[in-house]
Amino acid sequence: MKTIFNAADRAALERRVRQLPVGATPAWGKFNCEQMLAHLCDALRMALGELPIESRNAPAFLKWPLVRHAIIHWLPFPKGAPTAPELLARAAGTHQQEIAELITLIERVVANERGRWAPHPAFGTLSTTTWGALAYKHIDHHLRQFKG
Repeated sequence: MKTIFNAADRAALERRVRQLPVGATPAWGKFNCEQMLAHLCDALRMALGELPIESRNAPAFLKWPLVRHAIIHWLPFPKGAPTAPELLARAAGTHQQEIAELITLIERVVANERGRWAPHPAFGTLSTTTWGALAYKHIDHHLRQFKG
């Protein structure tokens, strides 16, 4: 599984982020490109514990280790999956501001590799390894949304 803690995987993601064109049209969903970038930034802030997310009444089975592992490591993310409202609330900045912020936050997450992580609102407590895989998969999912 790819992870943002692997330098080559991370470099490939960052290259794709930097290449996103202004005004890119999504293949699915309601986000414009800047909203998607803001959403990804806020998801990384959530992982770092900087953006509190209220724990929702997610189905309990999402916290079962085998189910959680399958969703994070094996299964593709569904298009239009529900997300925490806090990850949709912030007004996006400019295209370049959001790209710069996302790259900075990716690097901050990597710098926190041996640090603490906030619980995920649906999956609960995650290890560093799992946060790295989930962050990679989430960013990749949305870059595919914009063919990045």
